[in-house]
Amino acid sequence: MHDADVDKFLDAMTRQDKFPFSTPELRDELKHTFWILNRVASAKALAKKLKLHPIFKDYEIILAAGDGKLDDDDENEKSFDKVTKAISEHDKTITLSVGQLTTGVTIPEWTAVLMLSNMASPALYMQAAFRAQNPCLFHDKDGNSYRKQNAYVFDFDPARTLTIFEQFANDLIPETSGDKGDFDSRKQHVRELLNFFPVYGEDEEGSMIELDAEKVLTIPRHIHAREVVERGFMSNFLFANIGGIFGAPKEIIDIINNMQAIEEPKALAPAAVDETTADSLNLNENGEVEIPREQVIGTASELFGDKVYADVEDQLASAVEEIQRNVELTPNPKKDELKALREQFSRPIADTLMDSARAQYGGDLKKSTQKQLERRIQETTDTVVTREYGDYTIRDHQLAKEREDRIQEAQQSGATMAEITQIDEEYAARRLQGYRDMVDNIGRKLHSDETVKKAAETIVETVETEKLNAEKDSIEGSVRDHLRGFSRTIPAFLMAYGDENTTLANFDTLVPDEVFWEVTVNPQNGQGVTLDQFRMLRDGGDYVSESGEQKHFDGHLFDEVVFNDAVQEFMKKRAELANYFEPDHKGDIFDFIPPQRTNQIFTPKKVVKDMVDRLEQENPGCFDDPDATFADLYMKSGMYVTEIVTRLYQSKRMKALYPDDAERLNHIFAKQVFGCAPTEIIYRICLRYILGFSDEIRIAKNNIRLCDTLEYAKNGTMDAEMRKLFDL
Repeated sequence: MHDADVDKFLDAMTRQDKFPFSTPELRDELKHTFWILNRVASAKALAKKLKLHPIFKDYEIILAAGDGKLDDDDENEKSFDKVTKAISEHDKTITLSVGQLTTGVTIPEWTAVLMLSNMASPALYMQAAFRAQNPCLFHDKDGNSYRKQNAYVFDFDPARTLTIFEQFANDLIPETSGDKGDFDSRKQHVRELLNFFPVYGEDEEGSMIELDAEKVLTIPRHIHAREVVERGFMSNFLFANIGGIFGAPKEIIDIINNMQAIEEPKALAPAAVDETTADSLNLNENGEVEIPREQVIGTASELFGDKVYADVEDQLASAVEEIQRNVELTPNPKKDELKALREQFSRPIADTLMDSARAQYGGDLKKSTQKQLERRIQETTDTVVTREYGDYTIRDHQLAKEREDRIQEAQQSGATMAEITQIDEEYAARRLQGYRDMVDNIGRKLHSDETVKKAAETIVETVETEKLNAEKDSIEGSVRDHLRGFSRTIPAFLMAYGDENTTLANFDTLVPDEVFWEVTVNPQNGQGVTLDQFRMLRDGGDYVSESGEQKHFDGHLFDEVVFNDAVQEFMKKRAELANYFEPDHKGDIFDFIPPQRTNQIFTPKKVVKDMVDRLEQENPGCFDDPDATFADLYMKSGMYVTEIVTRLYQSKRMKALYPDDAERLNHIFAKQVFGCAPTEIIYRICLRYILGFSDEIRIAKNNIRLCDTLEYAKNGTMDAEMRKLFDL
């Protein structure tokens, strides 16, 4: 689908300055690299392209994607062997991975990791990133030795990279984990991580510079701000501290629920949150789901109970009998004997408990979770098996040494073959009994209530936590939906009242309270947002709970840096698109202002042009007549008026009559165009749009008025009222 784009990317990697493989020197430093992708099909397609590329054809390409299973031990081992073999045989290699080799693997020769996936987890990202940081001693073809000096991580999504970096730095500290903490404390933690993990990026002049903590924090927000504007301020990047809603008072929850949910335009869908939700979701002081130990134990007992535990014991007993029956004692145990024992002992517990869990939880138990739980149960049983097998191996080696010494001693003392055979059989029996004792010990320890119940409790804690996290995420998503119902009004306020000095901190001082309420009214319930309510969402504050207790709501539901940057971006676009006489403009500022209520739905520019074209067809030469008049008596944006003004302004006859641009425009606005806006905010938006085309030409008089003409139209008094309004 993106074939040509991938080709351009590979060419850029090898040709453009600042890209990893752009010079022979860089290619020598990056002889063995690890590339992480998000899909097996993508990895296979990229492998084919790399083999055909004029530069990358010289690299051995290792596809460590397998069938896409993540964290599969067998696949990991196979991939590891493939990579180490390729590195030993080839001077340059590229390993393509989809999840494999990202954890628990050390390949010292790797000098760089290329992030080509959309990995979003800070923990997984950092684990993968550190694959290249292991020390290594290299040898060139001439026998010279040199050590790895640097390790690199290359990422081509700066917003994602720096966001993950910040999250990783701050999630290590309880006070700032989960988006908590102020800007300065978060910056300090980023600064500390930068000491060990420096970050480089391209500045506005195109130079690669080392980023400081301030840039790490602000660059992603600058990038997000552009998306906020592109989406009409309805992007989730605008919101922050959504988890704080679980500790909010009823009044705050009511404010949010009264906002129209953008995702539910036909019916009001309240966010399923109240003052008790934090307790029902078992949220700890960090806003994370943490199920009480007694609840885990109680639920595990209810779900599994004596019958299931008895089934596990029966299965374990059968496993012990099977192993005892099939045991074959050899002087040198099979290479994978321990692995086989681990599998044989984990299956009875995992299969029985997981079958019961699937029956109890149904669709709540995802396949990925099942695999995760099976691995965790395996880890629990592996610990017991490995310990017992280790003790058995030590004892067995001792017996083998004793046997060898006894037989040698007997041979030297002239013992008969019968006596020597008796010694051999005695130790064979003792070693066989040692194996059986080991198997019995494993069975007994796994039989214990503690081991099985621990596995059952792990299942309960994992699944119940996932369920509550899913519910928490759903509630937070609903809260964002409602906040979008408010945030979509922000561009309209900025167009009407904002300027380059507008920030989140002073936003509430720009708009009259009654206008703020009117524009934010939810048409589904007639409720708007007051400025005081907005300040509470923005700043938080103290409140008295229904029980009379003094409490504090943190607020800060808007990301201040993103908000302020988005305002600057919006104002920049407004200035760029202000000159509606410019024919090269492909859009207008209303592309970035979402429709508000019914009387604030903006007519698309294409439709407006068609309307004016039809007007000219029906009235030939109307735009060449300096005495012709035009009116839009129920403006939404002013775009119809600006199109009329444009046609008049660009008329050859009008240019002949009024050669001076300023004079011509002043005549048009004073004598020829008239407009009425039904509300205060529409009036201000129209005025700014219609008259904001230039900072150099001053319009002395205009006929744009604040007047709701709907009643005049209904009453048949439009003509008389308009003559009065415009002094005609």
